[in-house]
Amino acid sequence: MTWLIVLSLIVVGIMFLLLEILVVPGSTVVGLFGLALVIGGIVVSFNHYGVEVGIFTLAGSLVASLVGIGIALRSNTWKKAMHSSAIDGRVNVVEPDKVVKGDEGISITRLNPMGKAMIGDDYYEVKSKDNLIPENTPIVVVKVEGNRIIVKSKEE
Repeated sequence: MTWLIVLSLIVVGIMFLLLEILVVPGSTVVGLFGLALVIGGIVVSFNHYGVEVGIFTLAGSLVASLVGIGIALRSNTWKKAMHSSAIDGRVNVVEPDKVVKGDEGISITRLNPMGKAMIGDDYYEVKSKDNLIPENTPIVVVKVEGNRIIVKSKEE
């Protein structure tokens, strides 16, 4: 019956170590608990069965831990658990000469100082030059720097 306790402590300890490595890295609590269970199983083995069986238990625990980690890292189970959809969003892509200084538009959201605006027929992420601009306010493009569009209120 003691061998069942030793085996259970070691198997559950290895499972906690795998959880620490693969699922909750950085928490340390789960890993320390798993390590304590494995060490507890080995100590019970040494105390109850003697040095020779204790050393075999220690070696077996080490091999089982390494094999378990190897199988967990190579198996396709993690691919099944992963979220595999691609991100298809895009950043502000301002094509040359599509938005130029002096173009007019309207703020779709409040520019605080960043927000969305409609310039021409397209929506862009824009930055207010100085002030906060409420939504649905006419705006004018002041400067285009790469993908950054700087605007001001048309009423200024």
